[in-house]
Amino acid sequence: MTLSTKYDCLVVGAGVTGTALLYQLARFTDLKRLCLVEQCDSVAQVNSHAHNNSQTIHCGDLETSYNLEKARAVRRTGAMVINYAVKLAARDRDRIIFSMPKMVLGVGPVESAYLRRRFETFKDLFPRMQLLEHRAIADIEPNVALVDGAWRPEEIVATGTPDAYCAVDFAALAESFSHACVRLDRVADRQITQLFSTSVASITRDGPDYVLDTNRGLLQARTVVVCAGGHSLVMAQQMGLGHDYACLPMAGSFYFAPEVLNGKVYRVQDPGRLPFAAVHGDHDIKASGKTRFGPTALMLPRLERRNRSTGREFFQVLRLDHQMAVALWDLIKAPELRNDLLRGLLDEVPGLNRRFFIKEIRKIVPSLTVADVTYAEGFGGVRPLLVDRSTGRLRMGETKITNGDGIIFNMAPSPGGTGCLGSGEADMRTVARRLGAQIDEQAFERELLMGYEDTRVQSVEDDADPQAFARAG
Repeated sequence: MTLSTKYDCLVVGAGVTGTALLYQLARFTDLKRLCLVEQCDSVAQVNSHAHNNSQTIHCGDLETSYNLEKARAVRRTGAMVINYAVKLAARDRDRIIFSMPKMVLGVGPVESAYLRRRFETFKDLFPRMQLLEHRAIADIEPNVALVDGAWRPEEIVATGTPDAYCAVDFAALAESFSHACVRLDRVADRQITQLFSTSVASITRDGPDYVLDTNRGLLQARTVVVCAGGHSLVMAQQMGLGHDYACLPMAGSFYFAPEVLNGKVYRVQDPGRLPFAAVHGDHDIKASGKTRFGPTALMLPRLERRNRSTGREFFQVLRLDHQMAVALWDLIKAPELRNDLLRGLLDEVPGLNRRFFIKEIRKIVPSLTVADVTYAEGFGGVRPLLVDRSTGRLRMGETKITNGDGIIFNMAPSPGGTGCLGSGEADMRTVARRLGAQIDEQAFERELLMGYEDTRVQSVEDDADPQAFARAG
């Protein structure tokens, strides 16, 4: 391929974030020449694959680490995913999103009091939210509230709903975005190219444009958006950007049990722990008759869980020097984080892992035994956590690294899948401003925003600061 085609925007990475952006550029802007490149042979083969994430639409209701502002923002982006899917033909919708019960569970007096407080704080924002006491929990998830037909001894409280679009196959969603772009490519005077099995070696400036050196040859674009997980930081630093950050890839593993849950049951997240949702149970949408529990948290020296060759790139972006060594030590010496990392190691030891992890699982379903649980071989992905090298602190949420001049590198840890259309909206607007393109605002609002108040989305959240958690007791 030569430089005969110059694209208006080139997207790197065909996970759910990259395909969502391509779809929004193709559907809602008047840009004529768009391109997506992906190193795998099809979309959503890494973290967006259904085996490698919790298959959850995060609408601000399931992670108690979110404050009110974060919950409101995530609710909007989660609703965009639902609005997109429910307006598809039924056969397509039913491959992408799934309705089932969901709740966040408090066990013991401290967590129960905490959830009651959260309910009062967030019920106006999420009017379909319900406060669920012991009997109401049993009606929705009997195996959570009962042991051998008797009430479990601990005090339990939950907040949630018995029916909500809360599960998603992100790979099917990415495929839908990709297929929609194929249809839009048939419109006169449009060129929307999707190149698979295409790896990017480097990105360089060529005057006002960018040139990507790929195994297919050189590709040229006026703007570039990289949506490639931890690889985004590698590419950014090759261009002299993002050197204030290092990447700590956190791998998550899962365990299978028989079908003991009807939907999703999350636990209260201790704010002092790693910045992930606590271990939760999910009715798996791909593994028939299974409930999946997890994830664990394991710091893994590679950017892709099952690709050892990405270990070299990990050490590139870690940039282990004295400053980074001090930052890592400050993180590890915090007892909660250190204990989580040690638990993550034990959760990978064959023979020991099931006996160790059953303690976490039984907080959700107390009747489960070690014999009921199997390690989910081949399941679990990697989430790139950014460390601010100057402060030594973990940087939460999505990060966009940019030179402000036509190139963006996206780092989207959990819940990056849920935020795919929200991230794409921001990048679409940035690209449109730079190129002087028009956005069809009416179509955007009609297709992705209108109706989300009426969809089966509701939530429950609270300010998750440690002092508030302690005061609940």
